[in-house]
Parts: sequence; structure tokens; C-alpha cells
Amino acid sequence: MNCTPPALPRLLLVEDDPVSRTFLLAALQTLPAEVDCADTAAMARHQTDGVQHALWLIDVNLPDGSGSELLAQLRRTHPDTPALAHTADTQASLERQLLADGFAGVLVKPLSRDALLAGVRATLARRSDTASLQTEDDSAIPVWDQERALSALNGQHAHLQALRELFMGELPGVRDALRSAIAANDDQAMRLQLHRLQASCGFVGAAQMAVAARRLHQQPGADQARREVTAAIDVLLGS
Repeated sequence: MNCTPPALPRLLLVEDDPVSRTFLLAALQTLPAEVDCADTAAMARHQTDGVQHALWLIDVNLPDGSGSELLAQLRRTHPDTPALAHTADTQASLERQLLADGFAGVLVKPLSRDALLAGVRATLARRSDTASLQTEDDSAIPVWDQERALSALNGQHAHLQALRELFMGELPGVRDALRSAIAANDDQAMRLQLHRLQASCGFVGAAQMAVAARRLHQQPGADQARREVTAAIDVLLGS
């Protein structure tokens, strides 16, 4: 069922609770966005048939399955569509599991309209940035995309510098954790590190690193993608 008049981007909201669905729908419409709604996993699968959504927002617990199961099913035909999980469960272990299952982030209900829209906008921006970069030759992707990073921070050079210093301070630890996960073939640990890395890269404009992390997140078993991530980190640490 299409719940809003046509607008861009087009989202899929999967939520079985009518009160939560009504609130989330009303908030998402102010993005603005076209929002398709589903209250079961079966309806969500039907809604994605032949449709390319910009983002899925999936309830963790559905009447006919789990959100993670649904995400795995949808990814068979739409491998690149990002997804946000939403749940009332505040356990950190659940969040870690959902990120490992492939969700780009977790929204904890109840949440404000502003928090919802911030999460959606950040996820859409990361997808847009990576998609535009992936259409170019890797050699054309800058190590640091200064213009894009400053645009996201309204031109605040001091803020960007502070974020980059924090990012660079954390990067050696991320590199070591990724190498350990790769050596152990631990996809769950790898995805957790990549999730953090992708978000951070978007904030500081680490363009090459963002593309490499995205590729490895999509293909965790690919040797080439693994080499690209470690090489991109080494470039940053040597820059």
C-alpha cells in the first residue's frame, strides 16, 4: 500500500504496530519522501518486487519473522539497498548483532522525529556519496574530499579538523581489529568495524577509505576487497 503521494526518495517502512507505523510514516513524510508501508515480512517482500527503494526501515520483530531474516531475503534481489533496523529493545548485544546482520544502523523506539530524520538522512547521504564515487575510476577518488566534508559541516574548518584528528587517532586500532577479524575469517567482527569506519569516513571526507570499506562490507570474503581496505588505511596513516 502506497501511503504518500510521489516524492523522492522512495522508502519502505516495515512496522506491524499501527501506532508506531503512523508516527514513523508521518515523520518520514516530512523528509520529504514517498513511503511504502508493510506490516508483515510477506507484504514487505511484495512491496520490493520490481521496486528500487532508497532505504528500508525494518522492525526487528514481525508477526511472520525477524527483521534480520527479512533483510537477508530482500538482499537476494537488492544487494545494495541500505536498511535501518528499529526496535524498542535497548540491549547493546542486539545492536551489535543487527549491525553484523547487515543493517546500516539501529533506531531505538520511542524516538523523536528529529532523531529519526537524522538517521535516515545520514544513511541516505552515505549511500549517495559512495554510489557517486563508485562510478569513477579508483584513481580519480581523492584520499580526502575536502569540499564534501566541509559542505556537510556548513564550512566549519575547525570542526572538520577536530573530527579528523579524532578519526586519525582511532584509525590504528580499527586497522588492527580489522586485520585480526580478516585473519580469523570473522565476518561478524569485520562488519562491526566496517560499520563504524563507513560512518566515520562520511563525517571526515575520507573518500577512498569510504569506497574500500563499502566494497568489503558487501563482499567480506573477497581477497581483493580486503587488500583494498588495508591499503586505504595505510594511505591515510601515511598521508
